[in-house]
Amino acid sequence: MRSIHAISLRSVLCLLFSGIVLGMPVQAQTQTDTGEAQRNADLSGKIEALTRSVERMQSELQQSRLEIQQLREMIAQMTQHQSNAPAVAQEKTQPAFAQHQNAEALPARVSEDDWQILNARVEEHEQVKVESSSKYRLKLSGIVLFNAFDTSGQLDNFDAATMAVPPLAYEYKGSLGASFRQSLLGLRGIGPTLAGATTTADLQMDFLNTAGGTYGGVGAGVVGLRTARVQFDWKQFSITGGLETPFFSPNSPSSYLSLAIPAFSSAGNLWNWTPGIRAERRFDFTSAEIKIQGGLLDSIGYSLSSSNMRLPTPGESTRQPLYAVRLSGNNKMEDHSISFGLSGVYSPLRFANGQELSASGAIADWTFPLSTKFQLTGAFFAGKGLDAFGGLPLPAVQPQDYAHYLYVSAPTLAAIPEIGGWSQLKFILNSRSEFNAAAGVGARDSARLRTSAGLDPFLLAVPASNRVYFLNYIFRPRGDLVFSAEYRRFHTTEVLAGPSVAGQVGLAAGFLF
Repeated sequence: MRSIHAISLRSVLCLLFSGIVLGMPVQAQTQTDTGEAQRNADLSGKIEALTRSVERMQSELQQSRLEIQQLREMIAQMTQHQSNAPAVAQEKTQPAFAQHQNAEALPARVSEDDWQILNARVEEHEQVKVESSSKYRLKLSGIVLFNAFDTSGQLDNFDAATMAVPPLAYEYKGSLGASFRQSLLGLRGIGPTLAGATTTADLQMDFLNTAGGTYGGVGAGVVGLRTARVQFDWKQFSITGGLETPFFSPNSPSSYLSLAIPAFSSAGNLWNWTPGIRAERRFDFTSAEIKIQGGLLDSIGYSLSSSNMRLPTPGESTRQPLYAVRLSGNNKMEDHSISFGLSGVYSPLRFANGQELSASGAIADWTFPLSTKFQLTGAFFAGKGLDAFGGLPLPAVQPQDYAHYLYVSAPTLAAIPEIGGWSQLKFILNSRSEFNAAAGVGARDSARLRTSAGLDPFLLAVPASNRVYFLNYIFRPRGDLVFSAEYRRFHTTEVLAGPSVAGQVGLAAGFLF
C-alpha cells in the first residue's frame, strides 16, 4: 500500500514540473515564426501526458484511501467480535485471525505489527473473562438448575430419585420439595500443542453429595467431583485419562429432573464415574467415521467404606484393572445423526473370603433418526458383576452388616446374571421445543436370586428389578435458558415382597453459562 505522504510529494513535484512546462510558451514567443507550429505541437503532447499522469495519481490516491478505510473497519469488526463472542462459541473455535492460514487469506498489505496488536487484544479479552495462572486459556461453564417436584409414594432419594422403596411405617399422601443441588459447575483448560497433539483438561462438580452440619443443610448440599480428565488429541488418534463416565456407555437420556445423576441410573443406564485411561483410533471416510476404543478402568464394585478407612475392592485386590473395548461407527450429519456401538468388558475379582470370580458383559448403544422429527436413542447390556457402573438397583447396607456383605453377600451377587437397558424416543418440534418419552429396566436373574436368598437372608432386601418411565417437554427460548416439565414413574420389585410404586411430577428451570 503506497504511503499517503509519498503520493502527496509526487503530486507537488508534478505540479512544479507542469509550471515549468507551462512557462515555455513565454519563451516560445521570442523564437522565429517558422518553428512556432512545431513547438506548439510538442507542448500540446507534453500537456496531454502530464494530464494523464495527474489523473492516474488521483485515482491511485483515492484507491489508497479506500483501502485504508477498509482495513480500519476490518480491525474494528474483529475486535468487536472478540469482545462480544460468547464463551461457549470461543471454546469450540479459536479466533480466526490468530490462525496463520486465515491470516494469509486477508490482504497482503496488512503488516505483522497489525496482527500482533490484534492478537494482544484478543488475549486481553480472554483473560478478562477467566483469569488463569498460566498463559493458556481457561473456560468456565455450567448450569444453575432449579427443580421443584411433587412425589407420591416413597423414593430412595428425594432430590434425585433412582428407584421406589417400601413405604414408611406411617401413612402419608405424598411430599413436595425443591432443590438447586443438581446445578453443575465446570472448568475447561486449553493447553499447548504437544508432539502434534492439542491438549485439554476438564473438571466438573455437582452439589448433590450428602450435606452435614447441625441443621442439616439439605437444600445446599456438598460439592462432589464428577469429571477430572486430561485429553491429548491428534488428527485421528486420542488418549484420555482421568475420572469420567464409562466410554463404553456414551449415551444418556434427556432429562433436567435427573441431571446430576442421569436418568435410569438404576434402570439400565451404565453411567457411574470411574477412573481410567483409554485410547481411541478414528478412521475417516467420505460420509462416515469408524472408531476403535480400548481402555483400562478401576474395578470399583462390591466394596464398602467405613468413616475412617477405604478398603480395596474385589477388582483392586487382584492387582488387575477392568479391560474394555468398543467398536463404533457414525455418519457425519449433524441434523440426522446415526451411530451404533458394540462393547465388551472383563475384570477379575477376588473377594474378602478368598473366592475368585470375574465380572464381564456385552453392551450395545445406538442413535438413529426415524424421520426428520423423530430420533431413537438407547443402550442395552447383559453380563454379571457390573453393579458398580449403575444400571441396577443396589441394596442399602447398614454398618452392622458390612462384614457379612463383604464375605457372603457380595460374592453371591457377583455370580448372578444381570440384564438391562433403556431407550428414548425424541420428537423435535422445532429448534426450541422437544418432547421425550423413555423407559428403562435393570434386572437380576430372579430365580437365582430367590434361591440364593434362601441361604443368605440379606439378599431378600436386594431388588430383583427396577423399571422407570418418563415423559418430558423441554423448551429453550434462547441459548442460555432452559425450562422443562416431566412426569416419572418408578416400579421396583424385591425377591419375595410385592412391588414398590412411586410417581413424581417435576418442573425445572436452568440458566446455562
